[in-house]
Amino acid sequence: MPIRKYHIGCTGWSLKEWVGNFFTDDAKQREFLKQYASVFNSVEGNTTFYNIPAQRTVQKWGKATPDEFKFCFKFHRSITHEKQLKNVESDILEFLEVFDPIADRLGPFMIQLPPQFSPESFSRLETMVGVLPSSYSYAVEVRHPDFYNQGREEHRLNRLLRSYNIDRVVFDTRKLHAMKPTDPSVQKAQKKKPNSPVRFNNTGSRPMVRFVGGNDPVANESYLKEWAIVVADWIKEGLHPYFFPHSPDRVSQPKIARTFHRMLTELVDLEPMPAWPIDRQDKQIDLF
Repeated sequence: MPIRKYHIGCTGWSLKEWVGNFFTDDAKQREFLKQYASVFNSVEGNTTFYNIPAQRTVQKWGKATPDEFKFCFKFHRSITHEKQLKNVESDILEFLEVFDPIADRLGPFMIQLPPQFSPESFSRLETMVGVLPSSYSYAVEVRHPDFYNQGREEHRLNRLLRSYNIDRVVFDTRKLHAMKPTDPSVQKAQKKKPNSPVRFNNTGSRPMVRFVGGNDPVANESYLKEWAIVVADWIKEGLHPYFFPHSPDRVSQPKIARTFHRMLTELVDLEPMPAWPIDRQDKQIDLF
């Protein structure tokens, strides 16, 4: 039985290192998404930040996933990082049009703004959210420190997002930056990931959390327990959260997700996470 009441997933579905420990031993790349979607009901679509797929590729993704599955694609960097939301209305509409064939498979689009996008450019954000088609949902991630000052700038941002029912992405890297960088994957992640303050309030009906911890699920437990309480409260309030655990090595993400889901089931009546493809490979795998 699929997971309901909230969505959970990893930062991608095509990691070859998952073959034999999450995917089946004989999994081929063309089977990765189908096997992934037999366990998780969502995924961060980070690839669209770098490359916009062809519609035929998008259609294949839709056919490989069940009805309740949701892709959370990231806006292309040309919109957010190169033009920084300046005169991007046509770019946004062209980008969104690519995903029309799988409209029923779309969760919130992630609009990640660069660290240099400051409150001085706020009018661009106001203009942008005003032209976003209401047929889709969105989540905005800000990284400039002035949006975390608990003052006028932050309140203004939150008011804007609430007025459009747009979620503010929570990017929690506290555990990542608290670790000693002995592992090369941790060192790389610490250099790449921001160390922004964490906000536990929501501005829309689909709160989105991107949690970046260590590679060992046990080492993340105190943070995951905290998030399980918050996510449980959101669900009880009638909201529909999205939770995406990251790990520096990426390989550990399914284990961290399973640990989080187990904690959440102790607080909310939820279906257990489906068995992994590797654990079902000796049986006939009925994915959907």
